[in-house]
Amino acid sequence: MSKKILIVDDEESIVTLLQYNIEKAGFETKTAMTGTDGLNLAKTKSFDLIILDLMLPGIEGTEVCKQLRQQQIDTPILMLTAKDDEFDKVLGLELGADDYLTKPFSPKEVVARIKAILRRTNKNQEAQTQFIKISDLVIYPEQYEATMDQQVLSFTRKEFELLLYLAKHKGKVLSRDQLLSAVWNYDFTGDTRIVDVHVSHLREKIEPDTKQPVYIKTIRGLGYKMEEPN
Repeated sequence: MSKKILIVDDEESIVTLLQYNIEKAGFETKTAMTGTDGLNLAKTKSFDLIILDLMLPGIEGTEVCKQLRQQQIDTPILMLTAKDDEFDKVLGLELGADDYLTKPFSPKEVVARIKAILRRTNKNQEAQTQFIKISDLVIYPEQYEATMDQQVLSFTRKEFELLLYLAKHKGKVLSRDQLLSAVWNYDFTGDTRIVDVHVSHLREKIEPDTKQPVYIKTIRGLGYKMEEPN
């Protein structure tokens, strides 16, 4: 069965270009020209991935992304932005987007990104019967879920993938570049702040005191390390 892709963009030429190339690659597509229509479709229909423009009439892409994640809709999101601005990229990722592309882009790159995101998603959804326990933190890879003191925690997809990678490498110092490569699957040159933002979000959810973290330690000048609290 073909994977279903939702394209949300207000530029007809871009929608046509994306739709043609994505369908040529073997996917099904549905389109929306406003943030409001895109949000409604994403909430009422099932999609395997959403391509979401940052600047949209009605509701902006960032707000669409935010609302979907607040409603626990974790469909992977590839965000498009016409602005080559680190703030816009980081903002989209902070709100729960899985990846971003800056316009102009090549159709081949869009298809490659879609396939990479879906590969990661499928890999993470493969059956894993074991859980990872680090003190009061328990991570269930198969369910894409984690608990702290038996209370279920809420994560964006990227937050969970980062937490899981840190946990699987407990005790090892991991550089920001290593984490970018492992979790985002390609090199965000100069964008290591993305890792710092996501680590900060994780700490807010799992650390008893974010100012004195006991699970995710910062190793100055090197990166981060997941530890078993004393």
